Amino acid sequence: MTVPSPFHLPRPRLTLDQAAELGRARFGVTGTITELGSHQDRNFRIKSDAATLVLKVSNPAIAPIELEAQNAALAHLRVLGLDLPAALKGIDGSEIQRVTLDGQTLDLRLLTYVHGQPLTDSLRLSDVQIRSLGDVAGRIARGLHDFEHPGTDRVLQWDLRRGGEVIDVLLHFVDDDSHRDRLREVTSAARQQLAPVAADLRVQTIHGDLTDDNVVSRDDTADTITGVIDFGDVALGWLVAELAATCVCVLYRSPQHPLAILDTIEAFAASVPLTEGEISALWPLIVLRSAVLVVSGEQQVRLDGDNDYADANRAREWRAFETAADLDGAEVEALIRFTLTGTGAPIVTTEHPLAGPLDPAVIIDLSVTSAGYDAGVWLEPGIDARIAADVAAQLGHAVTRYGEYRLSQTRINTAEESVTLVLGVEVFLPASSQITAPIAGTVMVVDSDTVRLEAGHFDLWLTGIDAAALAGQTIDAGTILGTVPASSADARHSSAVARVTLQTSRLRGIRPPFFVAPSHAALWQRVCPDPSALLGLETARPLVDAGALLQRRDESFARVQEHYYEAPPQIERGWQHHLIDTHGQAYVDMVNNVTTVGHGHPRIAEAARSQWSLLNTNSRFHYEELVRFTERLAELAPDPLDTVFLVNSGTEAVDLALRLALSYTGHDTVLAVREAYHGWSLAADAVSSSVADNPRAFETRPDWVHLVEAPNAVRGKYRGADSAPLYLDDLDGDLQLLADDGRTVAAFIAEPVFGNAGGVLLPDGYLTGVYERMRARGALCIADEVQVSYARLGKHFWGTEQQRVVPDIITIAKAMGNGHPLGAVITRRDIAEHFAEDGPFFSSAGGSPLSCRIGLTVLDIMRDEGLQQNAEVVGRYLKQGLEQLGERFDLVGAVYGMGLYLGVELVSNRAAFTPATGAAARLCDELLLRGCIVQPTGDFKNVLKIKPPLCLTIDSANHFLASLADALGIIALSAV
Repeated sequence: MTVPSPFHLPRPRLTLDQAAELGRARFGVTGTITELGSHQDRNFRIKSDAATLVLKVSNPAIAPIELEAQNAALAHLRVLGLDLPAALKGIDGSEIQRVTLDGQTLDLRLLTYVHGQPLTDSLRLSDVQIRSLGDVAGRIARGLHDFEHPGTDRVLQWDLRRGGEVIDVLLHFVDDDSHRDRLREVTSAARQQLAPVAADLRVQTIHGDLTDDNVVSRDDTADTITGVIDFGDVALGWLVAELAATCVCVLYRSPQHPLAILDTIEAFAASVPLTEGEISALWPLIVLRSAVLVVSGEQQVRLDGDNDYADANRAREWRAFETAADLDGAEVEALIRFTLTGTGAPIVTTEHPLAGPLDPAVIIDLSVTSAGYDAGVWLEPGIDARIAADVAAQLGHAVTRYGEYRLSQTRINTAEESVTLVLGVEVFLPASSQITAPIAGTVMVVDSDTVRLEAGHFDLWLTGIDAAALAGQTIDAGTILGTVPASSADARHSSAVARVTLQTSRLRGIRPPFFVAPSHAALWQRVCPDPSALLGLETARPLVDAGALLQRRDESFARVQEHYYEAPPQIERGWQHHLIDTHGQAYVDMVNNVTTVGHGHPRIAEAARSQWSLLNTNSRFHYEELVRFTERLAELAPDPLDTVFLVNSGTEAVDLALRLALSYTGHDTVLAVREAYHGWSLAADAVSSSVADNPRAFETRPDWVHLVEAPNAVRGKYRGADSAPLYLDDLDGDLQLLADDGRTVAAFIAEPVFGNAGGVLLPDGYLTGVYERMRARGALCIADEVQVSYARLGKHFWGTEQQRVVPDIITIAKAMGNGHPLGAVITRRDIAEHFAEDGPFFSSAGGSPLSCRIGLTVLDIMRDEGLQQNAEVVGRYLKQGLEQLGERFDLVGAVYGMGLYLGVELVSNRAAFTPATGAAARLCDELLLRGCIVQPTGDFKNVLKIKPPLCLTIDSANHFLASLADALGIIALSAV
């Protein structure tokens, strides 16, 4: 097929050297030259000591008069106060330089460089950026309304007046049959919607491409756009098409929140109010623009195979089209109209409540924190109706809340936002109850179960009643609408209970959704205000604002006790390996090694309730739970460890272990490995040297601590699985220096898996060699198992098993209590008895009945539910998936660990193993948006620590892997 030349625009062919020579010969500029991305032109940044400039080599299809129009438009818009490029004259005094190169006739321009942060550098558009895009598009459109130039009358494939033609011509470049059919179907519908208003749309000069590629923000303006950097698409076109192009940019940058375009539209309309016809045309134009981008992108990649810029954009352009195609066009148009012209008159109290007088006591709680959802029942289908029907059966009726984020609507293992906000109220009544019209209006019977009452300034939607007899009639408030049919009743109850829903809407004639996503809450609550007044009740309960709560936290809670994320979700419920925030969004918890057997476990809840109801005191009293628990721990410990101390935390366990060693040996020095973290007490901090946890770690070590080289076989001084002898040689040197100084070694403390580095396995034989050297000097070997033990490694219950050694002292915590403060030190009887010479030891809550009961229950659950075996199977599967991602993405430098203690080290340069600290932080934010919680660790904060509850499933592992792949791809794309 022959493609018409206006839509056949392969980029000019020239090298960096050729571009540099053209800049020197025609404009007299030299400097460091770098190519910038472009769809159909070639752009080169030339940076010298004097200035930074842009050499634009235009597509040969663009006539000089069109370039003159672009330069004139730039000059015309100077009054707007935006940072805009300016055209500079060449050596011969002309702004446009024509050259012939390799058989091509090319036009060159030199423009000033607009400094600022490109919007494309933002992985996710902020609310401010979304509004700022619309504001700048509106200001540019208003500024160009009186601009005229003969060069703006162009045949341009981005001109949406011929969008259908472009799609028809370029559709064959889409290879996939189903994709072509989808494009044809969706764009045909858009063209039909556009046809009735097309003749009424205003035409003027427009920029045509006010998108993230072409705008920047200065460092001092945060997210507010301050400059526009490209005017290559300036031409005559529909005014509203300017806004459509900007809206498509928002769609492909925020596909999870497509209605964010409403903020863009509102900001644009503040500068350029839209006519009725333009409001009607906007959505079909958005659809057409997204389709034009798709077919043009496919064509450009086919014609220009080395155009990485066009190729990188294809995925997001398809995403924008699919997002637009999946939305209900009539609903979106109504929302646009409401955003620009809608009113917000309140729903007033009625003298004729829908179901007669109702008792506020029967308003039920179906929020995230509702006790009715405990033990995971929120995942059961129909749970809301069952809870409500049970209440109604007992009290006569039940009423749900408006504006509540319902836990029952939460979806797990998905990157999509759960649609949890309820926009109506449900009333559960005895079957055959009469329903009264609370307001006057016209009765429109939608179907056998649904009625729309058209009132003065809103529609009232009702389901669950039979009002066929009043169809089409205008009625007064207080009229009996109908009865609740017995067929809609809950058959589980002998006194049948039926469900009626009511919902108000300002989208006249369009049925609104009953549930919407939290990101759209403010909009939809304006569209569908609280109908509770029509029941004579106040059902809505205001939520605590997560941001305000965070501020309160900072005012009363020492800020040094940091929190995850800059703007953290407010987490109020957990279940198994999932966390749920107050908006009903679920996250796979990939970081919580404290919660070994999972969140919200009913057996732990019952154990705590049962023991609290009996006794909780301190371990100086005599009770069975302590004996049972310490016996169990001693049985699990490797021989000859047989004696247990119970404390409250890992820090206390490490502190006590150090005291035991110093007391038992009478020696004066403790050896600890660099980069490790062991706790926050004076003694535990003394043996911790992680600069991520303490930036002054090395300058604040006390004299009794001696640091040895970190045995990190991946990033350490010596690398490789066979590096143990080299580290041991260094240790020998350390020991000799200590001996020469007259110092004696009391203990060596280390994690058997390098947890703080993200689960790096120690080189084989390292601990064997260390322990031999320690024992030859009368020192004790302390294994800090606080993070890595307790079945987390899958194949091994204890981390030291992986190194085939038995320590003298084990410290444990975290996993022991599943979140309850519980720690332990396990050692030999002789070491424990010697400590008695320093006086008795006592921990108020460490060995309490409650702590022991919970500790025993955790061990029982681990055994009964096969969690160590699960850690082995799921951990192996997860590590293989992570390693496969390492083959796809250069950002992944290494994958560490075993079982469900894994780490992914991120590097910006694999050869140099340069830590990618910034990328790690961005990746964690991207994963949060996709429903996964993970955090960085290591001295460079560039290792993703992956240590979820041991009940993690393959499904959730797959969701995490898919989310990580998607996030890695987004970060890689942003670097193009």
